[in-house]
Amino acid sequence: MTELSAPTDLPAPAGPSAAGPSATGLSVTGSAAATGCSFLRDDPVIAVVRAPRIPDAAALCAALAEGGINLTEFTCTTTNVTEHLLKASKAGWRVGLGTVLTAEQARRGVGAGAAFLVTPGCRPEVAEAAAAAGVPVVLGALTPTEVAHAVDLGAAAVKIFPARAFGPGYFKDLRGPYPDVPLVASGGVNAGNAAEFLAHGALAVCAGTDVVPPDVVAAGDWAEITRRARAFTAACAASAS
Repeated sequence: MTELSAPTDLPAPAGPSAAGPSATGLSVTGSAAATGCSFLRDDPVIAVVRAPRIPDAAALCAALAEGGINLTEFTCTTTNVTEHLLKASKAGWRVGLGTVLTAEQARRGVGAGAAFLVTPGCRPEVAEAAAAAGVPVVLGALTPTEVAHAVDLGAAAVKIFPARAFGPGYFKDLRGPYPDVPLVASGGVNAGNAAEFLAHGALAVCAGTDVVPPDVVAAGDWAEITRRARAFTAACAASAS
């Protein structure tokens, strides 16, 4: 499997230059991070796509949007991921690059049209590249110490991964010391528990194989993707009722 196979002539990402993220304390109220996570407040579900084959990235995004999911994350573990980013972003869909581990991956993703970046853990060089490009980054964490580190690195939001490890109640616990930190639940989130994660303090949730099973994506069964997305978003709506 080729990780982040990408053309070498991608345009350099636009955006203000920056020497890198600076430690700003634990409150993100009024900060750049608080502004950066606004896209998650508007659309609190990210579809995370991991599939051996994606026949049409733009059609996949369209199918997800028809079911109510407007944010799609393609991952660096997918072969030719930048080609999928380019196709979907040029079609006007808001897409991000996930499982980003290096600054080079971050830069190539932004150059291919990624509107946001997501990491599985705290990655300082990715945070620095995101800041330089003016693109929000969602940094992965699990422990309270890692949450603090992600905030200090300038994360727009902090992805708690794997969320299934401690369950929805863990988000309520984290809200005590970190009331202003935007948290995203990822890993083990499905239509059966998404509302509970949101009700316990997650700003957003990641929808994985429950919505975008690799075999269904590879088959290009967009009607089934829409059905699954609609069921997932309907379940999430229960948290607001």
